[in-house]
Amino acid sequence: MLTGKQKRYLRSLAHHLDPVFQVGKGGVNEHLVRHIEEAIEKRELMKVSVLNNCDEDPKDVGAELAEQSGSELVQVIGKTIILYKESRDNKTIELPR
Repeated sequence: MLTGKQKRYLRSLAHHLDPVFQVGKGGVNEHLVRHIEEAIEKRELMKVSVLNNCDEDPKDVGAELAEQSGSELVQVIGKTIILYKESRDNKTIELPR
């Protein structure tokens, strides 16, 4: 579980990132979750955007992606989701205590 200070730090790092994946009308599926798991292991921090044709609420999509991929939901702002998961092999982000 991330503290408020850690979430603020991660949001500042994610500000300049571009979304890596998009969730469309198909919503969250196994294929998308598997790709997010692979990508987040390499990056640790990533943005996912929710397209306008997606029927689900972005907050629900963010919670579902975080739960299924085993990552932490940092923020959902508008249609952009920020996810974080500490990497086992490629650790680059040092979180504040």
